[in-house]
Amino acid sequence: MLYKEICLENYTDLPKAVLNGADRIEICDNLAVGGTTVSKGVMAKAIKYTHEKKIPLVFLIRARGGDFVYNDIELKIIEADILEAQALGADAVCIGALTADNELDYDALENLIAAAGGMELVFNMAFDELDFKHQKEAIDWAIEQGFSRILTHGGPLSTPIEANLSHLKELIAYADGRITILPGGGLTSKNAEQIATELGVSAVHGTKLL
Repeated sequence: MLYKEICLENYTDLPKAVLNGADRIEICDNLAVGGTTVSKGVMAKAIKYTHEKKIPLVFLIRARGGDFVYNDIELKIIEADILEAQALGADAVCIGALTADNELDYDALENLIAAAGGMELVFNMAFDELDFKHQKEAIDWAIEQGFSRILTHGGPLSTPIEANLSHLKELIAYADGRITILPGGGLTSKNAEQIATELGVSAVHGTKLL
């Protein structure tokens, strides 16, 4: 049985996704720009609904679309949104931050992890902006910091995920079960089973999996 994490924009389709068999939900706003943080109101309603249905819920915490290189004000916004999610009882947050050289912004990330205060941590697709050497380092670091999984397309979102399978296999092999490498971006109900089988994974992420 393939475990399906469904990425939704806002609250609107949440009840339908749960009814149709979503195993876990990620919620964000503004999917057209890669996703941003939803409002406090959406957070509260989504948490209440998924807790009642006993469905795990993840919030993407991202101040804006575009790259993952954030200035101090943007990082403060992200931190405040994490604290808000925590106060509302969120299960998990999906975060990521890079330096201008496309390496992990360790200082920023450590502050965000501290703000999460024990919530489950997921690393977002900022991971795909790293070169392979730094991706391996990021995997090791994420494990040390207690992240449960890394969401990755295996390459630029402009490429079909099928073109990235070789790279994804290398990442999965390097992780070696120490952390979940969660394939996402371009997965649908039509290709998810085949891709998951080729990669040897039991969980996938996408907007059109149901």
